[in-house]
Amino acid sequence: MDANDDSGAPRQPEGKYKAMAICFILGIGSLVSWNSMLTIGDYYYILFPKYHPARVLTLVYQPFAIGTMLILAYYESKINTRMRNLAGFTLFFFSTFFVLVVDLASSGKGGLGPYIGICVLAACFGIADAQVEGGIIGELCFMCPEFIQSYLAGLAASGALISILRMLTKVAFEKSNNGLRKGAILFLAISTFIELVCIILYAICFTKLPIVKYYRSKAALEGSKTVAADLAAAGIQTKTNDQGGYDSKKEERLSNKQLFVENLDYAVDLFLIYVVTLSIFPGFLYENTGTHQLGTWYPVVLIAMYNVVDFIARYIPLVPWLKLESRKGLLIAVFSRFLLIPAFYFTAKYGDQGWMILLTSFLGLTNGYLTVCVLTVAPRGYKGPEQNALGNLLVLCLLSGIFAGAVLDWLWIIGKGTF
Repeated sequence: MDANDDSGAPRQPEGKYKAMAICFILGIGSLVSWNSMLTIGDYYYILFPKYHPARVLTLVYQPFAIGTMLILAYYESKINTRMRNLAGFTLFFFSTFFVLVVDLASSGKGGLGPYIGICVLAACFGIADAQVEGGIIGELCFMCPEFIQSYLAGLAASGALISILRMLTKVAFEKSNNGLRKGAILFLAISTFIELVCIILYAICFTKLPIVKYYRSKAALEGSKTVAADLAAAGIQTKTNDQGGYDSKKEERLSNKQLFVENLDYAVDLFLIYVVTLSIFPGFLYENTGTHQLGTWYPVVLIAMYNVVDFIARYIPLVPWLKLESRKGLLIAVFSRFLLIPAFYFTAKYGDQGWMILLTSFLGLTNGYLTVCVLTVAPRGYKGPEQNALGNLLVLCLLSGIFAGAVLDWLWIIGKGTF
């Protein structure tokens, strides 16, 4: 593999900030479709008032995400990462487009048929999420931590962007006929376009950046086979067993089981972060916070505050003295978030809307901050193929936490007569 310049010295990586910008956009594309579906939840509650759409769609989404991620994590070392990520973004593109088609075909009238169609497409979102999120985070784990941070910030930015747009469209269309539907259609159209942009950026632009070539070449030299297609697309050939100069010892790496055991605390961190978050967001915020002065704006404001603060919090670890790197400290911080569950219960029962907005903001703050801390610290000290595998395992734990939280979220409505 040619990873050196004419003098034989390693190439100096260039294009770091371009790569960070692309990672940010890819992060937006990895969740913008799903966040659009969640953010237009008030529209779906009008179309499907008896079906608990915020809770059901999350519960449909997650088993497919986890099932796909389990398979991909197990076979991670044999999977073409380029094809995996492109397949994921392509599935996002078509699934989002067909959510738009379902609404247009049904003329926004709701009913069981359109609801089942939306549930099927939510499952497609789950499959795409596992392909993209696990593939990209795994790949970025053997690059620099700033790339992971930018990607994670993009994930949160998708929610913040959609929430802000939701508020703007609610103002613009509130007094017009079918205002909620017009806003929903606009969201889905924007999301479809963003997914198309992500396909182009990952397939063409990201691959050709010098710093990306550098890290992928380095991973290939350490025995990674998942980057071969990306390097070939960038015009770099890798050596195989049949070619001279290939060192088979470089393929030696820790097994997935060994990696998981060595990083069990990080896996628990990510699992519990999202158990707590998804047991509250978004179902509880839509259905269990009561009626206040903000009226129909109340759940929209709560979702927006969570998303915006979650996005901001993902930049806090960029300040070195604010970044929590202690493994014991991370565990303590993660377990302390369980106090948020009784806090939300008593605030919903006795507090006013100001306290609920503050508490929701804190939920987003801790979610974003701790996620970045864990995923940027965990891959340190491993070689490329191990970092890729560890990234996939951690994403699996993250998605498992989301699923567990989504299931526990149903406990809020048991016994209320609306189950």
